[in-house]
Amino acid sequence: MMRRYKPDDTDALIAIWDKAEPHAHPFLSDDVRDQVRRDMADIYLPNAETWVLEQEGAPVGFIAMIGAEIGGLFLDPSEQGKGLGRQMVDHIVGIKGPLTVEVFKDNKIGLPFYVRYGFVVTGEGVFDASGDATLKMAMPAAK
Repeated sequence: MMRRYKPDDTDALIAIWDKAEPHAHPFLSDDVRDQVRRDMADIYLPNAETWVLEQEGAPVGFIAMIGAEIGGLFLDPSEQGKGLGRQMVDHIVGIKGPLTVEVFKDNKIGLPFYVRYGFVVTGEGVFDASGDATLKMAMPAAK
C-alpha cells in the first residue's frame, strides 16, 4: 500500500535509506553520506512530496518527489527485485504523468532500474557535495 509520508515515519525511512544507500552509492564518502542522512531527516523528507510503501503495516520503501522529479527512491534491500520499485514509480506516474530523475552515473542499482522502466538520458550533471557524475533522465511522454 502506498500512502503519504507522516513525520512519525522519519526514523523508519532513514533506517531503510541506511540499508539501501550503500548498495546504490558505495562510492560516496562517509562524510557525504552523513551529511545526506542529516539532510534527509531535516530537509528532504519534510519538504518533498514523499510517499511510503508499506507491507503489513510497516514501511519498506519510499519515493520523494519534487514536482515531477524523483528526488529519491529507496527500497529495503530485502525487498528489491520484487517489482516494488516499479510499483512506487507507477503510483506516482498515475498522479503526475511522465517523470524525470537525476541518478548517479555509477549507481549500479538505480541506473539499470530507470533504464528498464523506460527513462532515457537527457543530459549530464554533477553532484555538488561529492563531485560525482550524474545522468539526467526522463520518461518519454505517452503517445
